[in-house]
Amino acid sequence: MATIADVARHAGVSSSTVSYVLNGKRPISEETRRRVRRSVAALGYHPNAGARALAGRRSHIIALVVPLRTDVYVPVMMEIAVSVTTAARRHGYDVLLVTNDEGPAGVRRVATSGLADGVILMDVELGDKRVPALRAAGTQAVLIGLPDDPLGLSCVDHDFAAAGALSADDLADLGHRDVAFIGYEPGVYARHAGYAERTLAGFRERAQLRGLRFLHRPCEGTYEGTAGTLARILADRPETTGFVVQNERAIGPLLSLLRSGGRPVPEAASVVALCPDRLAEQHSPALTSVSGSAQELGRVAVEQMMSRLAAAQRQEQPVDERVLLPPVLTERQSSGPAGATPSNAKDPS
Repeated sequence: MATIADVARHAGVSSSTVSYVLNGKRPISEETRRRVRRSVAALGYHPNAGARALAGRRSHIIALVVPLRTDVYVPVMMEIAVSVTTAARRHGYDVLLVTNDEGPAGVRRVATSGLADGVILMDVELGDKRVPALRAAGTQAVLIGLPDDPLGLSCVDHDFAAAGALSADDLADLGHRDVAFIGYEPGVYARHAGYAERTLAGFRERAQLRGLRFLHRPCEGTYEGTAGTLARILADRPETTGFVVQNERAIGPLLSLLRSGGRPVPEAASVVALCPDRLAEQHSPALTSVSGSAQELGRVAVEQMMSRLAAAQRQEQPVDERVLLPPVLTERQSSGPAGATPSNAKDPS
């Protein structure tokens, strides 16, 4: 276990300076305080009861709990993290990155350590077990995601239900009647990831309202996994002409498999992807997509945190904000009117 002397050596300061930073009894330059806090975080030093007097003061650090999973799309998660860091710096705050591999225990440890003034949580599940840990710790918290019970917390997320509905509307407006929703791998739904569950629910509700016949199939996202998913869809519903994809890894394989199977896009099949615009534009044909700004998620989360911290500083009850960012549908070259007959349709597997 790290000691205060270890922190001092790591930060290149004296032990007394570390103590002053932790207890706030003497003025220390901002540069030195920041260096000491980084050393505390790097070494996993836990202040003792005396040092925890810092809890009544501001550390000007926000902890950001980022996902450590193989089933998340890393570029988007990193874009959110960079946005949080940039927005925090504009308010004079540093960001301490914490992985979510420890679950509720890790969140509890960070929230009660006195290292951070507040915690921003990413990759939120509907019944996320980390949320009660945040409430119990009494720290200011913001979620990038929407759990089933957000009481006592501020939340910001994309309106994934609206995104699912937009994708169903787009295909229905083009005259498609048999459509398939290709989602993330089964584990994402098993852990009830909010973004996946809410998108599917929004799609399902709107598809039923528009009279679409639809299938939902989870997909591993590899070429072989996508081939198997597409084969099952066409075996169950060979008339399928519209595809909604919420799985970044499956997009490329799906376009290739449809083309090689005699169902070229958009001539014989339409594809609408729920993905970042940058990714949609990289494919050929460029994808009609439903997207939202990852940067805006990070910015709003930090603004919510600043609002909560300011209220707490005034000894007022923070307002629990809930912000859902509206999705944007961008028509490109991967969707077209229904009615084309697949040419030389083959088994995609």
